[in-house]
Amino acid sequence: MSNRLSAPAKAPERFLGRVEYYRKYRPGYPEGLLDWLRDLSALKPSHRVADIGSGTGLLAELFLRHGYPVVGVEPNPEMRRTAEAHLKRYPRFRSIDGRAEATTLGSRSVDLIVAGQAFHWFPIDRAREEFQRISEPPACAVLAWNQRKTESTGFLRDYEELLLRHGTDYARVRHQNIGRPQLQAFFGPQALHNKTLANSQVFDREGLIGRTLSCSFVPLPGQPGHRSLMRALDRIFEEWQVEGRVTFEYDTLVYAGELQANPR
Repeated sequence: MSNRLSAPAKAPERFLGRVEYYRKYRPGYPEGLLDWLRDLSALKPSHRVADIGSGTGLLAELFLRHGYPVVGVEPNPEMRRTAEAHLKRYPRFRSIDGRAEATTLGSRSVDLIVAGQAFHWFPIDRAREEFQRISEPPACAVLAWNQRKTESTGFLRDYEELLLRHGTDYARVRHQNIGRPQLQAFFGPQALHNKTLANSQVFDREGLIGRTLSCSFVPLPGQPGHRSLMRALDRIFEEWQVEGRVTFEYDTLVYAGELQANPR
């Protein structure tokens, strides 16, 4: 039986009409992520990086800022074009149309594979085989998520309830559905390194709306349920804003390890 996460088959299409929201309002990744990878000797100055499911380039930009060459592999054309426009100032960035299980990259063409906020869309078995093919041995992968806290403040508790009530299939696709079984199916039983880093965003009312509409599981303008979502969002903003701002707190979860050929 194939190891596969519970996600719709056409994940890239879920972000149609949301890409600009995603680029402007999704969190980036903390600098400490690279420091930790260097401490593990998982990231070296000569490394070539492949960002799989690179989206609008949020994780790729972290590596590019530090001088690493990055190829972004992204199946959504709107996201890919947005990343190309936003990252054009980095000459060591290139992007291609591809998927985790079919990147189109050459064999042994990269040294480190990373995926930010994307692993829950991958067909695990086929992605692992593809990553081993394109990697210079030993194949090393890094998975990262910005996991929004849901209980640390009253605002975040109410926001989680809003998504559960007004989201289309939020409970099915949220990143908390990824656990040890999925990670072990991908990496295998060998030692898996993990790190949690602090991250945050502060939004005014417009930013809160944009951050919400960047999610693939909420209704966009003109779709059923959008108006009730906006009314509920406005209510919790008014209740919890301080000087016109609300704060999103995140745990940036990072997992790193070598991929075994047959991890079962």
